[in-house]
Amino acid sequence: MFDTRLRFLLAPALDNAAARLDVPWITPNRLTGLNLVLGLASAGLAAGQLWFPALAAWLLCRVADGLDGPLSRRRAQLETARADAGQGGFWDISADFVVYGATVVGVAIGATASFGAPWLPFLLVLFAYYINGSVFLAYSSLAEKSGRQIDDGRSLSFLGGLAEGAETVLIHSVWLLFPAAAWQIASVWAFLVLVSATQRIVAGYRLLR
Repeated sequence: MFDTRLRFLLAPALDNAAARLDVPWITPNRLTGLNLVLGLASAGLAAGQLWFPALAAWLLCRVADGLDGPLSRRRAQLETARADAGQGGFWDISADFVVYGATVVGVAIGATASFGAPWLPFLLVLFAYYINGSVFLAYSSLAEKSGRQIDDGRSLSFLGGLAEGAETVLIHSVWLLFPAAAWQIASVWAFLVLVSATQRIVAGYRLLR
């Protein structure tokens, strides 16, 4: 819901950070790999009920995810490297899907072990993520074929919705801060993501007519 506005507000800071990171041994794909490693570490730490280290790893993985795109675009503009947007975009979304799923499972394991939380709300979150991811990837593929891409600077065409990246970062942070209430947070979050998935299905269907 807030992603477009936040990208505009954060773009100068991210571009400046990308400029500082623009050294040969740091590449966009390596930043994506760092995002993946930190995300999996956050999931493992949450499963072990190490909530604050899990939160730190989660936030760092999101920083890495936010910097790979600006660094790739900077190098393409300066012609210091050949940027393969297709490969980089594929690697980025693959890493994100792994991280999102793993962190939900990690929190579910940790919250169940520590507080006897039920599994169902976390399963519903994974179900909602599955629908959301399938819908936006299907739209992106078909939009590419029909010339109806949404060009916002990213490799794929992202349909907007109630629950987007910013909200995901917030919710995953909140349930690491308050793990005793993680399953209640997950219940509300699953509903919001399902609403967002419904919005994307309707919007995608209309845009592809």
